[in-house]
Amino acid sequence: MASLPSFLLGCFLAAAAVFLHHRIGASTTHLHFYMHDAYTGPSPTAMRVVSGRSLLEGSDGNNNNDATPSSSSSSSPPRQFGDIAALNNRARGHGQGFAVRVSEGGVVSDLSLHMVLDAGEHRGSTVTAKGRIDMDDGERESVVIGGTGRFRFARGYMVTKNYDYSLATGGIVEIDIYLQH
Repeated sequence: MASLPSFLLGCFLAAAAVFLHHRIGASTTHLHFYMHDAYTGPSPTAMRVVSGRSLLEGSDGNNNNDATPSSSSSSSPPRQFGDIAALNNRARGHGQGFAVRVSEGGVVSDLSLHMVLDAGEHRGSTVTAKGRIDMDDGERESVVIGGTGRFRFARGYMVTKNYDYSLATGGIVEIDIYLQH
């Protein structure tokens, strides 16, 4: 009968072989996109689908519960705490997801973003990222939580930067995704 130390050594070597097999066979991929968030115009690619303040306050926005409608939706701030914005942006694929405003101080969102790739060598694959997005930061980092197709079991991170961005109208978002898969 094998001794306990020999058994433990065998288990360790088997686990190390599996780990090294997965690490050696891993590929690295860098994806680079520019996404245009447009909240206005004839074909918006992002829109507020839930107004967080309207759920907490009277419909006039002043914490009184009378049912008179507000004068117009344009009088409310473009983005506020509790808002949920949906995204559907088409470039070489689709950037689909949603952002929930989670902070009353500053514009901070909890982002869930799915990059659906429709063209090129990654056609039919997706990458999903999740993270805290602080619009006051020049560069933001989120975690890649998985993928499908060529990026099955993907892990990595996503870096985003805004160019000429307004919370009222949208703007350009540069996206860099660094993956191991």
